[in-house]
Amino acid sequence: MSEKIRPIDDNDLSKSWVTSSRFIFYTSIFCLLAFVFSCSFRLWQQRWKGNPKVSVPESTLYNPTYKK
Repeated sequence: MSEKIRPIDDNDLSKSWVTSSRFIFYTSIFCLLAFVFSCSFRLWQQRWKGNPKVSVPESTLYNPTYKK
């Protein structure tokens, strides 16, 4: 029985745990940074833009004034 020995390709992710762990590490760092950036951008888009100009009827004020 002669079995052929195939050389292991070092660039193959399924064969080399060093390459695959490096790939998973950099992918997770990229995903984490993308998540933080997207959350920050979304919060910046929905930020408080100040007090709106609201017209309040005078009859509902603390000291209401009524028409005579």
